Order: sequence, then structure tokens, then C-alpha cells
Amino acid sequence: MTPEDQEETQPLLRPPGGSAPRSRRVFLAAFAAALGPLSFGFALGYSSPAIPSLRRAAPPAPRLDAAAASWFGAIVTLGAAAGGVLGGWLVDLAGRKLSLLLCTVPFVTGFAVITAAQNVWMLLGGRLLTGLACGIASLVAPVYISEIAYPEVRGLLGSCVQLMVVIGILLAYLAGWVLEWRWLAVLGCVPPSFMLLLMCCMPETPRFLLTKHKHQEAMAAMQFLWGSEQGWEEPPVRAEHQGFRLVQLQRPGIYKPFIIGISLMAFQQLSGINAVMFYAESIFQEAKFKDSSLASVVVGVIQVLFTAIAALVMDRAGRRLLLALSGVVMVFSTSAFGAYFKLTQDGPSNSSHVELWTPISMEPTDASMGLAWLAVGSMCLFIAGFAVGWGPIPWLLMSEIFPLHVKGVATGVCVLTNWLMAFLVTKEFSSLMEVLRPYGAFWLASAFCIFSVLFTLACVPETKGKTLEQITAHFEGR
Repeated sequence: MTPEDQEETQPLLRPPGGSAPRSRRVFLAAFAAALGPLSFGFALGYSSPAIPSLRRAAPPAPRLDAAAASWFGAIVTLGAAAGGVLGGWLVDLAGRKLSLLLCTVPFVTGFAVITAAQNVWMLLGGRLLTGLACGIASLVAPVYISEIAYPEVRGLLGSCVQLMVVIGILLAYLAGWVLEWRWLAVLGCVPPSFMLLLMCCMPETPRFLLTKHKHQEAMAAMQFLWGSEQGWEEPPVRAEHQGFRLVQLQRPGIYKPFIIGISLMAFQQLSGINAVMFYAESIFQEAKFKDSSLASVVVGVIQVLFTAIAALVMDRAGRRLLLALSGVVMVFSTSAFGAYFKLTQDGPSNSSHVELWTPISMEPTDASMGLAWLAVGSMCLFIAGFAVGWGPIPWLLMSEIFPLHVKGVATGVCVLTNWLMAFLVTKEFSSLMEVLRPYGAFWLASAFCIFSVLFTLACVPETKGKTLEQITAHFEGR
């Protein structure tokens, strides 16, 4: 190992006597940062209640046809992919705190444009801006939280990122019951505005400040976050060792986390989560749940409940165990989902004519109500399994496994991968069902879930209870 490698794995922050600090203000700072993912979740969930209203709108209000509705739902993922690239550059140049502050601008501007929209292009432009903010927030918030948290609570606080996302989605569903699309967009401005005010009072991460040789500011941040600055050490950090260069991909401490991070993001989207969410309303209708809005809320509640459970057990059970358990649950649930569609394939629920983001009318077939409840049970089980592991953990691990000097570029590539995969799966799912039929599409998702379990067991390290520097040392082979 070179001197630079040894330097990279030295602890930037070391508590005196091996004891961990216990200040509660670290939770306040994590909450402030997590308002970004809350805004991100609201932006994702916004399209579900807004599209039906926009498709019924009468002039002079903008009205969406089927094609425009599809783009209204999907264009946010393209904006988020661009936001991931921009966030990867910002997080190293401007810092973690300032990047979070800056992402509030496209959030508020995007929702303001939607509120004032007079035509479809303004609606799509507003969605693109909110997507850009989603990409930045989805990258920066996990990084900020992982760098301010001490090891004993990093899993809990890191999992709260995904928890706030699903709370934001549920909030959009609930508000969509009582608010039409313009007022719903006004509500979307509230979480990022609150984050702007709260983050102004929070410090930059001590690790980032130490890499910039701002010792006094780092000590002040430690005092605020952990309640003590005594006994914490700052090893020398070489200025030339900061920043990413392609030649560094030859180092196991760089290329191994890259492979793991990109693979986790790809498997998350290939699991079939968008497919299951797409069919949720139709399946509830077939099982005699007539209120489609209630179906959306039930799905949102399941996500919030099991993501909260994951956050509570993350630092005890560990990342690897929850990922493997989550993958196994998703294998069984997607297999059962495919079996349901296979058994009912001869009915009018054949989906070769499906338009994405358009509610599907699935008339009762010869299949018994037991089959309908098989579909509902499979869907709820899948969402619960996803929420426990493959929902929050890829984002948490992304913020843990990369060395400081490549974190901006590396997390940017991971976020770009996630959002591009989300866009492809979202836009091409109906075409995939035409080729493979619905049961084939879900069985393919089941195969990807099997691969995700095998990948977890073979390649993903356990990071619970370790400092970020110890994780880097693991990849370097120390």
C-alpha cells in the first residue's frame, strides 16, 4: 500500500478513548438534510394525483393527452439523471451544505412554473426542474448525513433518507384527495422552503471541512453536531490527493466500490418496483377495492411502515442481511405475481395495449377472487420487501463506500445510473409486456431479484458499526 493509500484510510475523525459522542443535534442536522428527500418524494408522487385532474382539465387550463401524460410522469427521471451529474460536481466544489441549499432553487422554481402553467410545455418544464432538484437531493442528502453521523447511528440516519422519500410520496397521495393540481404544486414548495431555512442554521460536514484544511470550522461543526471537540484528530490530507482521475480506477479501493455502487443502483430498478407500482391501482380494483385513491394510500402506508422498520433495525441487523432478506422476499412475490398473470392471461386483462401512466381497466375474469387476492398479497409483500432492503440500502451504501476524494464523481455516476435505469424501465415497460406478456415480465424481474441476492452475498461488504475510513481500508485490503 502506498503512503497515499495509508493516508486515505486514516480516520479523519476519532473520538477520544474509542467512545462515541451522543449529541442530539446530529439528528436535527440529519432531519434538515432529509427534507430534500421529502421534497424529492413529493415531486415523484405528485404525478399520480395530478395526471387524472390534468387529463380532465377544460380550457384555458392545460390538458394532457395520453402521450403528454406519459412524459409528465417520466420526464422527472431525465431531470434527475442530469441532477445526479450536476450534484456530483457541486458536492465537491461547493460542499455538502451549499449543494443542499442550492437544490431548493429548482424545487421551488419548478413547482412555481407548474402552478402558473398555461400550456403543456410549462408543465413539462416545471417537472424537468423538479427532477433536476430530485437528482441533486438524492445524491447530496445521503452524503451529508453519512458524514455527520457517527457509526452507531449512521444506518438509522442514512435509512431516513428513503423513509422521507416515501413519506413525501404518501403526502402527495393524501393531499391529492383534497387539492387540485395547482394547489398541490403550491404545497410542493413548502418542504424545500423549510429545508432552506433550516439548513442555513446547520454546519458543513466536518470531514469536508478537514479536507479543505478548515480546522477551526471543522472543530466548530464537531462541537455543534457531537457536543465535543476534545480528542478529535486531524491527520495531514494531501491537497494533490484530492479529486478523481481515471488512473485511480486501477486501485481496488476505487474500482470495487464503483462496481458495487453501480450494480446496486441497477438491481434496484431492475427488481420490478416500477412495474408493481404501475399495476397497483388495477389490482386493487380487481380485488373489489373500488377507490383507486385508497389503493395508492395503502401502498404508500406500506412503504412508510416497512422503511421505518428498516431504519430502526439497520444498525443491528446490518446491510447485507437486510439486502439478502429483501431480495428473497421480492423473488417470491414477483414469482407469485407472474403466476397470477399466467393464470389469468386469457382474460381481457392481457396488457398488450397498455399505455403507461394510464389506469388499466381489468374486468373480472373466470379467475376466482382468491386469485385477485393472490395479486394483492403479492404486491403488498413485494412493496414491504423492497422497503426493508432494496429501497433504502443502495442509497445508504452509496454514501458509505467511496473515499472522500472521489465521492462526488462516484456518487454522481451511481445516481445517474439509477435515474437512467428508472427512465428506461418506466418508458419501456409496456413494450416489454407486449413481447414477454405480463407474467413473463414479472418472472424476468424475479430472475433479476435472484441475481441481486447472489451479488449481495458475493460482493457487498458489511458496513455497520464501521467508520467511513475503516470501510475504505476494507476495499484497500487492509
